[in-house]
Amino acid sequence: MTSTSLARLSDHELLAETQRVVDADRRTTAELLTLLGEIDTRRLFRDEGHPSMFSYCTHVLHFTEAETYSRITAARVARGFPLILRRLADGDINLTTVTLLSGHLTDDNHEQVLDAARHLTKPQVEKLVAAIDPKPDIRSSVRKLPTPGPTEPTASTGALLSQAESPEPAEPAVALTVPVAHQRAAIAPLAPERYLVKFTIGQETRDKLERARDLLRHVIPDGDPAAIVDRALTVLISELERTKLAAIRRPRSNGATSSSSRHVPAAVKRAVWSRDEGRCAFVGSQGRCPETGFLEFHHVVPFAEGGATTADNLQLRCRSHNALEAERHFGREVMSRALATSKSRRHRTLSRQSLPRLWS
Repeated sequence: MTSTSLARLSDHELLAETQRVVDADRRTTAELLTLLGEIDTRRLFRDEGHPSMFSYCTHVLHFTEAETYSRITAARVARGFPLILRRLADGDINLTTVTLLSGHLTDDNHEQVLDAARHLTKPQVEKLVAAIDPKPDIRSSVRKLPTPGPTEPTASTGALLSQAESPEPAEPAVALTVPVAHQRAAIAPLAPERYLVKFTIGQETRDKLERARDLLRHVIPDGDPAAIVDRALTVLISELERTKLAAIRRPRSNGATSSSSRHVPAAVKRAVWSRDEGRCAFVGSQGRCPETGFLEFHHVVPFAEGGATTADNLQLRCRSHNALEAERHFGREVMSRALATSKSRRHRTLSRQSLPRLWS
């Protein structure tokens, strides 16, 4: 499909065509796994001059290493549980889900587990796996990372992590080596309501941790980093909710609820946040937006057109849907000009406050 033919499609037609292609791709993926599984069973990769299915897929079919790993894993599991192929074709599950569940499916549980995994995200599937095969809590520890190589950052760093007594789960057959200094933070479920957390901290943060340990010895005698982080997050969240959401234990009863200003009074913030449950209230054709970050207070009737700053006229919007509402009401061209003007004045990325008075 060319850019010219795409331009002729209406918004509805574009969405419908995208869904059609996605459905076809899912069916094709299921068919591909069936074929790969049969090639693997017959070991035809040897006739093609390759020592393994992995080599055949990467050198002949030109899959990436990650694509090869997920497809071979799914193909092998699907031969034992053909229901997987139907669920993949229907879009109930995806290759990532199959890979995560591959070692946890049995003749007795596979139907129930695949039902439970329907339309789950990767973190949700990881929680499902943790419920199927819970791991024990691991010992908390703080250790210094290996000295970085000459091409890596040389800043002094430490690692706050939960260190498992037993080796971590095996990686795929072929894995890329990531320098320690570049590894990303990770949060992974071990069991229901229990998580493994790993991240890297600098010397200054480590010093703060040690200081907190000393100050909390009377209530946390063993200095467990997990308990200290929990206390720190409790205080941080309380402070952020107080400053951003006006969430306080004993709100003052006053008349500071003027609707003639853009300023959102504390009582109104609390009412809107509570009513919208701290989540974007925009509802699209596929349901309500799930975003809980980058939230802003949106005037349903724009302030520029006399809309009041009251709980009844305010809703939570994520940044993206707040911008969409403005484009729908004032027009995309108007908002684009407003954005361009603001960028030229400030020479930086726009924030909501830098938009002109039309912004609702």
